[in-house]
This record gives sequence, C-alpha cells and structure tokens, in this order.
Amino acid sequence: MRTSPSKSRSATFAWILWPLVAIGAIFLMLRTQQPSATSTPEPTRGSASGNAPAFTLTDIQGRNVSLSDFRGKVVILDFWATWCPPCKREIPDFINLQSEYASKGLQVVGIALDEPDKVRLFARQNGMNYPVLLGTDQIAAQYGGIDGIPTTFIVDREGNIVNRFEGFRPREDFEAEINKLL
Repeated sequence: MRTSPSKSRSATFAWILWPLVAIGAIFLMLRTQQPSATSTPEPTRGSASGNAPAFTLTDIQGRNVSLSDFRGKVVILDFWATWCPPCKREIPDFINLQSEYASKGLQVVGIALDEPDKVRLFARQNGMNYPVLLGTDQIAAQYGGIDGIPTTFIVDREGNIVNRFEGFRPREDFEAEINKLL
C-alpha cells in the first residue's frame, strides 16, 4: 500500500518537530530551576581569603588610592560596572551604609570594571559618597578572579578578607557582616 505524499510529509515533519519540542521542554525545565534574579543565594566564598591583596588604583578624580589608605577600618570592597543592573541596585545601599557607619570605622570602596568616562558620570549622577576606583584585570585576578559582578568583599580592620559575596545582596546582608566587625 502506497502512502500519499501529504501523509509522508506529515510523518517527516513529526519526526523533526518532536525532538525540537522535547529539547525546548528540557530547556524550560532547567531554566526554571535556576535561582531568579531577585533571590538571595548564600554568600559564596572565593579563592581570595586571608590578607586582602594590596593595590593602588586611580580614583575617578585621577588620584592614586591604596588599600592601605583604609588600614584600621572595616572595608566593603565592591567590584561593579555601570551597565550591571544588580550593581546599580546595591549602590544606594552602599551610599546609605557609608553615611551611617563611617563614624564607626566603615569604608565602602567601589572598584569599577568599566569605561572611566561612564564611571565618572554614573558616580556623579548617583551621588556616590565613597571612593570609586578604576579597576583592572590585574586587580580582579588578585582577588581570586571576578567571574561575575557585583562581587563584594568584606575586609576586617586587620586587612583580612572575611567574606566574599557574588551577585546582588540586600543591605541587611552587608549590615550583618559589618556589625560583627565594627
């Protein structure tokens, strides 16, 4: 018995369509298992621990700034960029933390992994009240490699990294960390 050409095309189409549907279903299933952008995963510790690597970088006014300039302070060291939505969400919290805790020994330091002109404009428009430094690939490597931003380090008064956070974190996470150290 011969099949009609339209039935043969339908069978071929089905053999092509079903694997594509299956692949799409698997993709959607895996994608929904990923944490959402609004979730707050546990802090991730990187390979950088112990003494915070020393550095001297240029700030957005062209001055050299070293980590040693903040000796004796608790430092929130934030690697970020102007094009990064989670970074932009954290910056108002860092501004508030700097205002509230500076007198107790906190220093927020931003290390921008971005184009200098964009960083200068962004910092000015957003009223960043803490040092904003222009980062390099070398500084990112010294801190264990920055695989994603924001990546934020908490450095104690003795210059030791006590925590590393990858991805967005709410103010409360940082506040809990610095309150242990101030």
